[in-house]
Amino acid sequence: MDGNGRWAKEQGLRRTAGHEEGAKTVRKVTEHCAKIGIKYLTLYAFSTENWSRPKLEVEFLMKLLEKYFISELPVYLQNNIRFKAIGDLSKFSKKLQEIIKKTEKETEKCTGLTQILALNYGSRNEITRALKKLTLNNLEINEHNIQNCLDTATIPDVDLLIRTSGEVRVSNYLLWQIAYAEMFFTKTYWPEFTTHELDDILSDYKKRERRFGGI
Repeated sequence: MDGNGRWAKEQGLRRTAGHEEGAKTVRKVTEHCAKIGIKYLTLYAFSTENWSRPKLEVEFLMKLLEKYFISELPVYLQNNIRFKAIGDLSKFSKKLQEIIKKTEKETEKCTGLTQILALNYGSRNEITRALKKLTLNNLEINEHNIQNCLDTATIPDVDLLIRTSGEVRVSNYLLWQIAYAEMFFTKTYWPEFTTHELDDILSDYKKRERRFGGI
C-alpha cells in the first residue's frame, strides 16, 4: 500500500493526511474483496524498516493503528471478516498489542475473508525468526518445517501481488510466500486506488497461465 505520503504532498497536505486517507482505502478494498469472494487479503501496513521514519510520523501511525482497529471491529463482524496480524508485534506498545489480540479473538469465528495486516513485518526478519524456532525445537531444516514456522503458516502462498505508487520492487515483503505469485505494479497512489482498478487487475490475472515451473 505505497504512496500515502506522496499523494498527500501533491495535494498540499501533511503526510499524516495521506495515511488517514490510505486507511479509508483499506476499508473499501477489504469490504470489496469480502463481497466478491476472495478468501485472503494481506496488506503491508508497517515494515521493520518504517521505524526509521521521523519520530512524529511513527507516533502518528501507532495512534492511527489503534484508532483503526477500534473503528473497524464492527466492520469486520458485519462483513464476516476474520482478522490476523503477522510480524514481530513485540515491538509495539502493550496497549496496541492488546488491541490487536482482542481484534483477532473477536473475529476468530468469522468464515468469510481473512484480512491479514503485516505489522512491524519484514520477510528477512520473519525467516530469521522461523529458523530460530526450528533450532529451539530441534527440528530438521527443510521447506516443510520452515513453512510451518513462518508467521503465515496457516495461510496459503500468495497468488497475486499488487504494489501501488509506481515503485517496481517487493521491499522485503513475503519473499518466501511470493515464489510463484503473479505481480502487478500500478502508478496509482494507494489513497487513490479503487475497487474498479482492483477488478481490472483481477480480470487480467485470470487470463494469466500459471505453470509453477512446469510446461
